[in-house]
Amino acid sequence: MINDEIRAKEVRLVGPDGEQIGIKPIREAQQMAIDLNLDLVNIAPTAKPPVCRIMDYGKFRYEQQKKEKEARKNQKIVDIKEVWFRANIEEHDYQTKLRNVIKFLNEGDKVKCSVRFRGREITHADIGQKILERVKAEVAELSSVERQPKLEGRSMIMILAPKN
Repeated sequence: MINDEIRAKEVRLVGPDGEQIGIKPIREAQQMAIDLNLDLVNIAPTAKPPVCRIMDYGKFRYEQQKKEKEARKNQKIVDIKEVWFRANIEEHDYQTKLRNVIKFLNEGDKVKCSVRFRGREITHADIGQKILERVKAEVAELSSVERQPKLEGRSMIMILAPKN
């Protein structure tokens, strides 16, 4: 709450430079803010009496928005990339998909490794397990396993997260 929105009878007043002015009636505090061509801002409404500060509210809001924007800009959004393997995958195809897994982990993304079973391949789920265990072993220094290989429907899924 700022200026006329403050409903307390008296407030503990903090000056524009952060110095304690003391407990003042609300009218006197508002007049001091007007004299300094600044705003009276309620910074602790639950305190007894409420704490108000004399400041340039527009400048304060601008700096706050700038900090929030900077924080949003610096955060890393982690995507989940998916790499599909087949139960009867050839060695060259496996190496190509493994290079993709390594590339995604180095970029800081999580990787969902899936082995898709077609037809009667589902009866040999142990083959898919071996493929995912091999991937896990080959990228062990780059990643940690977030979710162990697990059969879901016709796919076996494992999720790898990059190590920091």
